[in-house]
Amino acid sequence: MDLAGRTAIVTGAGGGLGRSHAMLLARHGARVMVNDMQGEAAEAVAAEIVAAGGSALAAAASVTDEAAVAAMVDDTVRAWGGVDILVNNAGLLHDRSFAKMDLADFRLVVDVHLMGAAVCSKAVWDQMRERRFGRIVMTTSSSGLYGNFGQANYGAAKMALVGLMQTLALEGEKYNVRVNCLAPTAATAMTEGVLAPDALAELAPDAVSPGLLALVSESAPTRAILCAGAGHFAAAHITLTEGTYIGRDADAGARVAAEWERVTDRRGEIVPAYGFTQAERELASAGFTAPTMAIAH
Repeated sequence: MDLAGRTAIVTGAGGGLGRSHAMLLARHGARVMVNDMQGEAAEAVAAEIVAAGGSALAAAASVTDEAAVAAMVDDTVRAWGGVDILVNNAGLLHDRSFAKMDLADFRLVVDVHLMGAAVCSKAVWDQMRERRFGRIVMTTSSSGLYGNFGQANYGAAKMALVGLMQTLALEGEKYNVRVNCLAPTAATAMTEGVLAPDALAELAPDAVSPGLLALVSESAPTRAILCAGAGHFAAAHITLTEGTYIGRDADAGARVAAEWERVTDRRGEIVPAYGFTQAERELASAGFTAPTMAIAH
C-alpha cells in the first residue's frame, strides 16, 4: 500500500470522511490536494498533513464549478506533475419524503454528488489516460443501492454514480485507469441526527478509509462496489438473473406476471461484464445469435 510518488485529490476533505481519506493517503506516502468549499477547513487539514510530515496543499472550490475545479487540477499538476488518484467524496444531504421534497432540493443534491463527480473526473481524465495510470473512486451509498426513506434525491444521485463508474471503468481499462465505488457508513456532519448516539463511535470515518487504499493502490480492482463501515467490508453487485423466454404474443404481459418467480429466480444470476450482455442474453433466448458487443476504446 505504498503510495509514495503518487498524487491524490480528495474532494470534500475539510472534515469527516474526506479528511480521514486525505490523512490516510498522506500517511501512506501520497501527496494530497485537500479540497473543500470551506477554504479554512481545507487549509486546516492540509496543515495537519504537513505537520505530520506529509505533503499537502489546499484548494477552496465547489465541485460543481468547472473553472474552479480546472484551476485546482492545474495547481496540482504544477506542484507535483500530475494527478494519479481522485476521490470524489464531496456531498450534502437535503432529506425529506418525496411528497414534501422541493425539486430545487432534488436538483441541488444531484448536482453536487453526480455532476460534481463528473466535473472532477473529466478534469483529470485526459492526463490519466496519457500517463497510463489513474485511480478514481466514486462515493456511492446504500441509499442508492437499496433505497432509504426520505432520500430520493440522495439515492438517485448515489446510484447514478454507480452507472458513471461502470462506464468509466470500461473506457479507462485500456489506459490503466481503474474506477471503483466506495459505499461508506460513517458518522459525519452529514449523518447528525440520523444515527443513534451509541453507534457513532463504531462508525468513525477512520473505520471506512482503509477500504479506500484497496481501491487506489497499484493492484486496485476496477468496477468494484466496496461497502465499508465499523471496520466491516463487503462487496455489492448489480446482477442479472437467467430469466425466461416469454415472447411477444398478446398475452405476454399476463405471462410475465404468471412467470414472475422464474423471471426473478436468482439461481445462476451473473454480474454482466458490460451492459450489452442483457441484449445478448435476450436475443439468444429468442433464438438469435447476438454478436458480442465490442467495447470501443
